[in-house]
Order: sequence, then structure tokens, then C-alpha cells
Amino acid sequence: MRITLVGSRHFGVITLETLRNHQVEIARVVVAEAEDRLAAAAVAAGIPVTVQANPKMVVASEIAEGTDLIITAHSHARIGRDALAASKMGGIGYHPSLLPRHRGIAAVEWTIREGDPIAGGTIYHLADTMDGGAIALQEWCFVKKGETARELWERALAPLGQKLLGDIVDYALKNHSLPAIPQDEQFATKAPKLV
Repeated sequence: MRITLVGSRHFGVITLETLRNHQVEIARVVVAEAEDRLAAAAVAAGIPVTVQANPKMVVASEIAEGTDLIITAHSHARIGRDALAASKMGGIGYHPSLLPRHRGIAAVEWTIREGDPIAGGTIYHLADTMDGGAIALQEWCFVKKGETARELWERALAPLGQKLLGDIVDYALKNHSLPAIPQDEQFATKAPKLV
């Protein structure tokens, strides 16, 4: 299975390592900035890197030819419809909440702010609505009393993301498809950036 990985920073790097341990070919890494640590890790591993022409949008020409699945890992760019169409199974991303709750850039912070006793992670299909695509895989975890957003991310949600990404890649390898359960819009909440 050929993967195009779109991402950045530390979570992008550990996703690259997770994928390398799951018998897939990482055909290309796409980053918003050439200096990103994910780009450096990909170059060190001998994986081709493409820098997005527009840091807010990934287009079809930036997706590796013959891509079976696009995976995003800490990417704030939209994956255009043309880019998704260039991939046999479309694209998926990891969101650190139990979607449809806390859609947006500050999901972990809103989990803490709202006093949620339970958090979780979701592998979802990339779609036009931000964090609104069908759910492929989801798992929950408890939030410790007094825990900060960063502590929750580092202790539970980042490792959970790697586990779920590994599990969904294994599923795709075995089934040549991905589960897709529509999100229930009546439970959707937004998690905009906190000032």
C-alpha cells in the first residue's frame, strides 16, 4: 500500500515512524514548510518530500502517483477534493477528540476547558467539513483530575493517535477499504483556537 503523508512537527515524525513499522510504502511526504522536522526525517529516511505551494491547501499534483491512502498528521492544510480523488481510498486524519465533539484546532484545550471526564481520539475520513468526515475508528480514555491539555496530549492522546493509525493501516491492508460511520451532527461542537 502506497501512502502520501501530509503533516508537520513531532506528531508528523512519530506518524512517519509508525507507518514505517506497518509494511506500507511511504511514497511521499508533503509539508507546508521546507524546514519542518517532518521534512528532515523524511529526507533522512530517503523519502521524497514536496513542499505545498499553498500552506493552507494540498492539491492533486502534490500527492504521489499511485497513492492508495493519504494520511494527515498535524496538518492544518485542507486536502482538496482533487487531491482526495488522486488517492484510491481517499484520505484520513487523526483528531484528538471523540468526534463529533470538539471539532477544530483546539480540541484538547476544549476537552480540559469543558471539564470532560472522558476524552479520546478519532480516525476520520477527510471531507469538506472540517473534522466532519465519517468515522473510521475511535477510542476513548479518561482525563485525570487537574491535568493540563499538554499533559493529556502527551500522556494519552498522542500515543492513542499512533495506536489508532497503526490499527487502521492494518485494517486497510487486510480489507482494501476503510470503515465509514457518519458523524451525528446533533452532537457536534466546535473547538476554535483559544486566545
